[in-house]
Amino acid sequence: MFTGIVEEVGEVADVRQSDDVVVLTVRGHRVADVAHGDSIAVNGCCLTVVDPDRAGAADGLIRLELVPETLKRTSLGAVGAGSTVNLERAVPAGGRLDGHIVQGHVDGIATLLGREPGERSDELRFSLPAELSRYVVEKGSIAVDGVSLTVAAVYPDGFGVALIPTTLSDTTLGVRRPGDTVNLEVDVIAKYVERMTAGYLHDRAQHATDGPDTGSGQEGAGR
Repeated sequence: MFTGIVEEVGEVADVRQSDDVVVLTVRGHRVADVAHGDSIAVNGCCLTVVDPDRAGAADGLIRLELVPETLKRTSLGAVGAGSTVNLERAVPAGGRLDGHIVQGHVDGIATLLGREPGERSDELRFSLPAELSRYVVEKGSIAVDGVSLTVAAVYPDGFGVALIPTTLSDTTLGVRRPGDTVNLEVDVIAKYVERMTAGYLHDRAQHATDGPDTGSGQEGAGR
């Protein structure tokens, strides 16, 4: 898993099609110690390092593979050579959880609707797919392109976040412009709570529809 604390803004060095797989090569120096088979989050999407020889480690090159499912469900299909991406290695067991629990499993794609620059901070407003809206609450956590953020406001058509100077300078969110697309991952705890309480809520709704059980007439007559 990840924490949503971006370690480095990397650069896409190459994008190459190989049958139905896209081979993505990114350059990142702080995260270049990953090995073949390791997980790394690229703009919030968990990908596997596919470089048995790691010959490119010295120059920071990391090779990854994108299958059609990944391209369909994330914004990575739009990146090209020269694009900047947020990079984070998987958190080690016992490591510090400085952001929140991030799986690297993208739930949806959103669009940056607008940004209001401040003297040192910015407020950004994003669209929100309808099927994800129930998981997003004010002061809750959300990952935007792999960046762990606190939801500052919830709107009928989206949500807002406030970015501190460090987030603006150390992630790609500092240069995103209205119209750009980003990957979203909602809080996994909210999804598990929904799943575990679904049966209970269904039973309550069914009970309210059927009305209280008053028992049979025979039992009532015997009281």
